[in-house]
Amino acid sequence: MEELLRTNDLVLISAVEAMLKSDDVRYFVADTYMSALEGSTGFLPRRVMAHRDDIARARRLLAEAGLAEELRPAAQRV
Repeated sequence: MEELLRTNDLVLISAVEAMLKSDDVRYFVADTYMSALEGSTGFLPRRVMAHRDDIARARRLLAEAGLAEELRPAAQRV
């Protein structure tokens, strides 16, 4: 899994999940339950991760939806 984006914006996460799901991109939202540790204040961002085989498609999908500025820098592969 590679990090696609990191945000506190729950609406953005929901929209991204819907887009990824509709395009059959394998993804995972990390840190969803961190609010139990932080006291539900929402200061810890959640990370949307995409499967390594789907990351390019996921990045393209979000960029086409106008969310390019939300994307984390692409990981350097060796």
